[in-house]
Amino acid sequence: MEGLNLDGWLPIRVWQAAGQWQVDWCWFGDARLSQPFFGDAVEQALRLPFNQAFRRQTPLSVLDQWRQQSPGLLPSAFIFHASRCGSTLISQMLAQLNDHIVISEPPPLDALLRNAMPHADRSMALMGLMSAYGQRRRGVEKRLVIKLDAWNIGELALLRECFPDTPWLFVYRDPLEIAVSHLRRPGMHMVPGMIGPSVLDDGLPFSGQEDFVARRLGRLLQVGLERCHEFAGLTVNYAELPDAMAGRLAAFFELNDDQRRQVFAMAGQHAKQPGQAFAGDSEDKRREASSLLRERVMHWAQGPYEALETWRVGRHQC
Repeated sequence: MEGLNLDGWLPIRVWQAAGQWQVDWCWFGDARLSQPFFGDAVEQALRLPFNQAFRRQTPLSVLDQWRQQSPGLLPSAFIFHASRCGSTLISQMLAQLNDHIVISEPPPLDALLRNAMPHADRSMALMGLMSAYGQRRRGVEKRLVIKLDAWNIGELALLRECFPDTPWLFVYRDPLEIAVSHLRRPGMHMVPGMIGPSVLDDGLPFSGQEDFVARRLGRLLQVGLERCHEFAGLTVNYAELPDAMAGRLAAFFELNDDQRRQVFAMAGQHAKQPGQAFAGDSEDKRREASSLLRERVMHWAQGPYEALETWRVGRHQC
């Protein structure tokens, strides 16, 4: 470990070659991660001449070595979500804060969460990865917020083992509106076989895209509900945003009065397409939904959604 120096470098890929796990690193220097997704930040960084000329690959064990040599911030919050439901808006609002590191859906995290690595090795790698993302590259960082991929709700228990004190929330939305969004432009988890085995699999045959999307969405909401009951997660409905960032979400993320004002600097922008104005589309999506999609969503996803609403309202009243 002597002489190890990864200042300014972040893990961008975790992969296996010839039975050995490796890490690809990219140099970010002190650049802030303000893009909607970590992949966007990586794509931009890889255009730098330095990163085109130099590559850095290490064994997976280096993650733990770097954690011991240079411990980063522990995660202060995990954001789980049902997809297309406002989680990116939350992460982008937090990314406005200079003392926050916000990592949104980093592929290395998903790779570590969903592999057959021995449990102890995987846990060590996860803690090392978080420490790498939590490095104070600019010297002012105080909090690390991680937004996970939608299907990672299935791996919440493993993250809780590694980070038992990190609070988490689950963001969701009316399932018909989510389903319409995925029929317009399917997410990875709504394309059969694209993400590999996950907690969203139910092993049943499906009869068309509407049925597949509705079933996967119902499964996602159901698992989210079960994890909320098991691990006392905070539930947030899309309809509460962005106003909740001035209220109960501000308390959840421990924002002071000045930070509460700062996060609303981008609330009027489209979260996934910065520079474009945000416009609510719930009514448009509901009008667009076919009768078949409505029937499939009602059958597979409406029950878990209503149960989540009951849980959320009940927790509000506690």
